[in-house]
Amino acid sequence: MRVEGQTVKLLDYRQEKASNLFVPNPAVIRSSGWDSIYLEFHQQPKFETLEHRHTMHIIAYGISNSPGERWLEGKIQRERRSLGDIAIIPAGIVHRCNWNNWAQFAILAVEPELLQQVGQDLVDRDRIELIPRFMNEQDALVQGIFSTLKDELGSNRIGGDLLIDSLKTTLAIHLLRQYCNTKPKLSNYSDGLSRSRLKQVTEYIHENLDRDLKIIKLAAIAQISPYHFIRLFRDSTGKTPRQYILRQRIEKAQYLLQHEELSIAEIAAIVGFCDQSHFTRYFKRITGITPKKLKAESQ
Repeated sequence: MRVEGQTVKLLDYRQEKASNLFVPNPAVIRSSGWDSIYLEFHQQPKFETLEHRHTMHIIAYGISNSPGERWLEGKIQRERRSLGDIAIIPAGIVHRCNWNNWAQFAILAVEPELLQQVGQDLVDRDRIELIPRFMNEQDALVQGIFSTLKDELGSNRIGGDLLIDSLKTTLAIHLLRQYCNTKPKLSNYSDGLSRSRLKQVTEYIHENLDRDLKIIKLAAIAQISPYHFIRLFRDSTGKTPRQYILRQRIEKAQYLLQHEELSIAEIAAIVGFCDQSHFTRYFKRITGITPKKLKAESQ
């Protein structure tokens, strides 16, 4: 219970190591540089948090069987916290919890703006309200997202930024569908993007292949939600945005290898690959030959 006159603490995962003030030990693993989402994995002894509010929406994910209690906006419930159980703590609500024995869990913080961006054509963005949920039930899709995000931490694999971007959109749509009080809006989109909007998007992709191309940015150029953008882009091009971007990177690399006096490492950077080895593996997978061989054949 709140002590009279006690100030409710604010936990802002936008700040570096923000959770250190609320748990006995620092997070074991932390994400870095993922716009709109932030991930932490914890191993903690028995503890109880201060009463606090989050600036971001929080999904707490159980990894070990560690029961305890949680308070959400004045309501208390004992949680089983089995592997795969999730809790949802919407931004702004008063919250605290305790863990009665050694615990493993993960925290995924989600920017409220992400749900507004993704849901702009699906729901009334000014009325998006997540439903608090205690950690007593599982969600297979959220479990898969946590697992994939953990695999991506520090992996530096091909297409990592695009994969994270896709997972963010998937997660936002799932939260809007399953854990939101808002009603869907009717869509008035026909099949495919208009010719002018498709041209704007593809030109932006071609001019920025060396950059981290995010679905949210591409959808903003098309002036529709990421949810509709992915479907309409696929209807227009026959490819998902991720497939299209990767194909364009390889095609540009082919041209550069055949016509420019650049090293393979330089070309890899120009077309947006994190390093030469990733570029070589993906190039061979798509074209059937290595960049080195194509370059030699063109000389």
